[in-house]
Amino acid sequence: MSRPVGRHRARRDTGIGALRRPAVAATAAISTVSVAAAAYSTAASANAAVVGTAQAKLLLTASTSTALRAANSGVAADGQAQLVAAQQAVSARKSADAKSRSAAAARTAAAAKLQSVAKSSVAAARKAADEKAAAKAAAAKKAAEAKRAAAAGTSRDSTRPPAASFSGSPQAYASSMLASYGWDQGQMGCLVSLWNRESGWNASAMNASSGAYGIPQSLPGSKMASAGADWRTNPATQIRWGLGYIKSTYGSPCGAWGHSQATGWY
Repeated sequence: MSRPVGRHRARRDTGIGALRRPAVAATAAISTVSVAAAAYSTAASANAAVVGTAQAKLLLTASTSTALRAANSGVAADGQAQLVAAQQAVSARKSADAKSRSAAAARTAAAAKLQSVAKSSVAAARKAADEKAAAKAAAAKKAAEAKRAAAAGTSRDSTRPPAASFSGSPQAYASSMLASYGWDQGQMGCLVSLWNRESGWNASAMNASSGAYGIPQSLPGSKMASAGADWRTNPATQIRWGLGYIKSTYGSPCGAWGHSQATGWY
């Protein structure tokens, strides 16, 4: 006799099969949970990776920013150093230029001073040469005049009687002789001043440097021999020669005295 199908299954479900279904369901649930846990873990790992990547990017950005700031700071420091170096170079160049200008000015001043000294030396040398030439010319002129005077004195003395024996003062004798040369007594003051300067009216006076001798300071003294052989000791002989020299050279005692005042000699 056949068994109804429905009834037979109902009996089996109340057996071991009924016990297995909860276990299968639990297993399925556990599988589901495991899958979910795995998915969560994967998601968590992914999130962690994303967070790590973000943190890494943040760290990289911070490092990059720090490096940029450091680089910018280095560039600024280098620029400041270059600016300071450039300013120092400009200052040094200005100082060198100032020293160069100062040295050039000193050289110019030294050259001008040397030129001035050279001009002064040349002028002094020229002046000394001119004075020497003038003195030489004056000496030559004086010698020529003395020669002419000696010749004139000799000519006059040849017609004039020998001098009388001298007595009295040389000035008194000279005063007495003025008229014989064509002069008045107004010339006596000039004659006194002239021979006071030359010899002090001393018949033995001699100039140690030139050798001029006697009251009129004849140069040389031997020229007075034309007026008398006793020219060394006789004031009258010296005065006669001296008056003849003054007459032929200057015209008068005052003329001779004016020349002596102007030049220091006659």
